[in-house]
Amino acid sequence: MKRILAAAAVLLLVFPALSKPLPGPGPAHWVASWATSQQLPEPKNALAPETLKDATLRQVVRLSLGGSSFRLRLSNAFGTQPLHLLAVHVARPEGAGGIDPATDLALTFAGQPDVIIPAGASYLSDPVARTVAPFEDLAISIHYGEPPVGETGHPGSRATSFLAPGDQVSAAELTGVQTVDHWYQIAAVEVTAKGSALVVLGDSITDGRGSTTNGNDRWTDVLAHDLKAYSQTRTLSVLNAGLGGNRLLDDGLGPNTLARFDRDVLARPGVSAVLVLEGINDLGTLTANGPLPLADHDRLVQRMIAAYGQIAARAHAQGLKAYIGTVMPYMGTDIYHPDAANEADREAVNAWIRGQKRFDGVIDFDKLMADPAAIDHLNPAYDTGDHLHPSPAGYRVMGKAAAAFLAHVKTAKPRHKKR
Repeated sequence: MKRILAAAAVLLLVFPALSKPLPGPGPAHWVASWATSQQLPEPKNALAPETLKDATLRQVVRLSLGGSSFRLRLSNAFGTQPLHLLAVHVARPEGAGGIDPATDLALTFAGQPDVIIPAGASYLSDPVARTVAPFEDLAISIHYGEPPVGETGHPGSRATSFLAPGDQVSAAELTGVQTVDHWYQIAAVEVTAKGSALVVLGDSITDGRGSTTNGNDRWTDVLAHDLKAYSQTRTLSVLNAGLGGNRLLDDGLGPNTLARFDRDVLARPGVSAVLVLEGINDLGTLTANGPLPLADHDRLVQRMIAAYGQIAARAHAQGLKAYIGTVMPYMGTDIYHPDAANEADREAVNAWIRGQKRFDGVIDFDKLMADPAAIDHLNPAYDTGDHLHPSPAGYRVMGKAAAAFLAHVKTAKPRHKKR
């Protein structure tokens, strides 16, 4: 604990406390309480189309902010044809794949029990007048008639989903079930509440690779819990917009950061701030096929810095605060085999992040997570073993430090949109 508090103090020295706290209680409005980023799942993470024909998919999510009512946002962002969902239910989960039938609620869409989501679109359910609590788990059950043409999902759920044949949306226990550790079609749960939302925009480190499946111990989960300990941030929800393999500049397993910024940040209701932790995959993939001339390294650094500037500008244009984290060490990883030139790139990017004035604050995750004996390596105490992704212990340190930082900076008032 002393180490965590000391690290948080170091981070706060980088950008000292600003004059005003995060926004306090205000009029109730829609705020995203849980969200996840969408992509076209690669073949190994996609569901076989025949398994979704007349089938029920039950998925569990954990909210970060409670509210007096809620609604579900579904996505067909990567579908190439309209998607017809025959029924969508929400209940409190019980056990592995079960629900409490007394809490089962059938969602409606413009008063109808089914919904047709156009290709490339998202769709909101009608509001449900039921109170939900902070950190409450919701089981979302979808009955598919025909499978989607072009799946939309989030492979790195770190949560188990349950697939069963037929219409079992109200079943207390599913029969004929198979499990997958991915999410599909679900994009957000939005609540009516006093407060605002922070979007954390990142790659697999933010997505939680190395965390415990169904353990909710990503660094953003720790952040969400610790924010409740501070009066300034008690009504701030945390939206994990991490995407495995994500890059600032080029598509990877999913769309690049700049391409998904509007959907994953600006389109979320009640957002007041964004925190970006991106860039390690841009640095690593540069030399994936072998060494390159120094000019290519310099060009990458310049383009990354320009992309960070785009994020800050686009956030500020919509009245949001924008925070940024330094890129953490990754020397020694077999995922990228970085050399001295790659490390020089990382140091150049971090030097710019620490010295720039485009963002409203910096969290120095690099200093926080580095091995004191070899600062270009991840601290062994926080390493999953691949020298790139933190362990749950490492994520705990990150989340606590980020919460302490955010409790001492000013976040813009949430945008109130007419709906």
